[in-house]
Amino acid sequence: MNRRPALVAALVAALSLGLAACSSSGSAPDGEPAASADAPDADSPRAVTIGALSISETAPLWAAVEAGVFAEHGLDVTVQPIQGGAQAMPALINGDIDFSVGQPFGAMRASLQGLDVKIVANYAQSLTEGDDINSVVVGAGSDITSPADLAGKKVAVNSLGAAGDLTIMAAVEEDGGDPSTVEFVEVAFPDAQAQLEAGNIDAAWVPEPFVSMIVGSGGARVVDPYQAVLPGLPTLVLQTTGTTVADDPELVEAVREAFTAAFAWAAEHDETMRQSLVTEMSLPDAAAANLRLPQFSTEIDEDVLQCLADLAVEHEFFDTAPDLDELVSS
Repeated sequence: MNRRPALVAALVAALSLGLAACSSSGSAPDGEPAASADAPDADSPRAVTIGALSISETAPLWAAVEAGVFAEHGLDVTVQPIQGGAQAMPALINGDIDFSVGQPFGAMRASLQGLDVKIVANYAQSLTEGDDINSVVVGAGSDITSPADLAGKKVAVNSLGAAGDLTIMAAVEEDGGDPSTVEFVEVAFPDAQAQLEAGNIDAAWVPEPFVSMIVGSGGARVVDPYQAVLPGLPTLVLQTTGTTVADDPELVEAVREAFTAAFAWAAEHDETMRQSLVTEMSLPDAAAANLRLPQFSTEIDEDVLQCLADLAVEHEFFDTAPDLDELVSS
C-alpha cells in the first residue's frame, strides 16, 4: 500500500524562493566560491534561529539557551516554535530559520525531492529498552492490546507518511497483522487524548508527555514502534541547508559543538533542564520531574538511518532510498 504524500505546493514555492535567495546573495565574482563568515565568538555573537517542536525533547535546547551555553559558543540563539516538518522544511529552505530540529524521515523525503537539506548532527534517539519515549496508546476500556490488533483500526499520527506510521506498519506486520488495513489519520499530538476520548480514533502514536498523560487517565500502551522495529532510532536530528554547510562551515561546526555542550550541560543540570518543561509547556512540576526523556547526542548513527530508509522503500513510502552519503554532513 503506497502512503507517499504528495509534496505540497508551499514546499515547491519555498524551494524556488530559497534558490533565488541563494543565487542573488553571497556570490563571488568570476565563479569563485564565496568566503565563509568568521567563526562565531562570545564577543561578536552570531544570531541564529533554530526551529523546534514544542515537545519534551526540546527541553535541553530551551534550557541551555537560557543558561547561556550557546552564547559561550558565540551564538545568539532564538528558538522558533514549529508544528512539524511540513512547516519546518519550507522555513529552512526559504531562510526563515537557520537550523531545524526534526525527524530524519522528513530530511530523507526532502532530499529525494531534490531540496537543499543536510543532516548535520543527531539530536535525540529512542530508548533501546524499557518504556520508550513514544508509543501507540489507547484510551480506557479499549480491547486493543497488541500491534496486530491495530489492523483495521483508525490510528492517529502527527504527520502522515513519516516514521510514525511506517514503524507502526512494520510492527503490525511483525505481529502477524495486515498493515495495509490500518487507517492512519493526522492528529496533532496535543489533540490525541481528546480524539481518543471522543471515540474518533482507536489509537494514537504520541511522544512524551502525551504518553504519560493518556496512560495516567486510564489508557494503555500498545507498542513502542521505534523500539520494536529499529531500537535506538533517532527521533530528531539537526538540519540545515547544503548552502549553509558549503558557505558557512564555521557556523555549522559552532552550532554542532554548542549542541554537544548543551547536552552535556543538561545531563549535569537535570532539574534546571526539566524546569523548562514547566516554563515552555506548562507541565506540572511533578510531571516534569518524572517525565521519561530520550537519549541526547550529536553523534549520528548512519546504520540505523539506512535501516529506516530501507524500511521506507519496503513499505513503498519511497521509490528508492536516499543517498545518506549525500544527505548526512558530519
